Amino acid sequence: MNDSPLARWTVLILVASAMFFAYMFVDVMSPLKSTLEKAVADGGLGWNSSVFGTYASSEYFLNVFCLFLIFAGIILDKMGVRFTGVLSTGLMVAGAAIKFVGISDWFQATAFCGWLDSWWVAMPGSAKMASLGFMIFGCGCEMAGTTVSKILAKWFKGKEMALAMGLEMAIARLGVFAVMWLSPLIAAKFPNAAVLAPVGFCTVLLLIGLINFIVFSAMDRKFDRQLVEAGFATDEHSAEDEFRISDLGKIFTSRMFWIVALLCVLYYSAIFPFQRYAPNFLETTLDVSAETASRLFSFFPILAMVLTPFLGGFLDYKGKGASMLMLGAVIMTVCHLCFAFLLPVFPYKWLAVVLIATLGVSFSLVPAALWPSVPKIIDEKILGSAYCVIFWVQNIGLFAVPLLIGSVLESTGGYFVPMIIFASFGVLAFVMSLWLKAEDRKKGYGLELPNVEK
Repeated sequence: MNDSPLARWTVLILVASAMFFAYMFVDVMSPLKSTLEKAVADGGLGWNSSVFGTYASSEYFLNVFCLFLIFAGIILDKMGVRFTGVLSTGLMVAGAAIKFVGISDWFQATAFCGWLDSWWVAMPGSAKMASLGFMIFGCGCEMAGTTVSKILAKWFKGKEMALAMGLEMAIARLGVFAVMWLSPLIAAKFPNAAVLAPVGFCTVLLLIGLINFIVFSAMDRKFDRQLVEAGFATDEHSAEDEFRISDLGKIFTSRMFWIVALLCVLYYSAIFPFQRYAPNFLETTLDVSAETASRLFSFFPILAMVLTPFLGGFLDYKGKGASMLMLGAVIMTVCHLCFAFLLPVFPYKWLAVVLIATLGVSFSLVPAALWPSVPKIIDEKILGSAYCVIFWVQNIGLFAVPLLIGSVLESTGGYFVPMIIFASFGVLAFVMSLWLKAEDRKKGYGLELPNVEK
């Protein structure tokens, strides 16, 4: 079935659109940070930078401390992409619904919210409830991300795998662009529900993503039957090699795997946490409105969306994956240093757009080369677990960094030190990419070789 271009590209559209909606929900509140920090009487939720940082980190709490991503990998390899895909999108919808309720006026008027205000740490009850929902959403989102990677590795094996993964990432990142424009527009359209309305809109989109995965499941079931009929598997449940828990040892004992995982956490710790604060950074640095700042940052994924498919195609037919990782880390470091030193001195909108779009180039180089490299170093039957362990390591950084940035912002009152912190992650990511290329040269994993089999 995957020999049909129509079938395999339809699968790509179904799963990529679900991730598009997920990326929208992840950043739906990023352009609204100023609104969130207003008093409740003024239409806000009474949060501050530390509260916002804690909320941003909560997406990764269960994945990191309850090892949910490790279990997600086992579920994925044991139960398959169909079950895991529907489960993950269902968790996203459930978490989004809880977050929606948590920030609603109805919930803030309840006695339960009043109890949450005084319980545990000094955070508004709305923030605690929103964080709970974001935790559950985060479990589903990260599980869905690894599931999509395994789906594309399965359906595009021996074909345009890097191109497919690149297109999926480009479509997903379009969600960042879309929400940076739509979230402020929806907030302005519904001033009495400036935060609630955008969150509700994105929650409905997640429901559509769940439906997409159900449709994909029907297609994948037919594909597995064809694999059985063609003799590639003995039954539908063994269309992939039988997974055993003991196989996880092959992941944890692989030096190459840990280099990739560390490169991943360092790189993404300078990207996703930055996205949470970027609109507010531009708002304060350029002295513009929150809506204008959000629209300026919306250009971040534009070049990434355009370049990632071409870079994926280049990887498929020409290779040079390890070299692309090095270049991406260098570009990211330079951009964050410019945010720290150059933009505050020359606070021009055009310069901000140039730097943001250039950072997007880095965001196309690294993921386009990183994710198709994992199947080259890990056995296919534990590929889902490998992706999940990488995501788990990545989530440790994504949990800790927003907390760190929020704390630094509260203590310094400015973005200079946070940008230096982000740049330092880029330097360390470059060091890891050098090590990765050296190991590939020694062991011959083929990271510099094309993906398409001739």
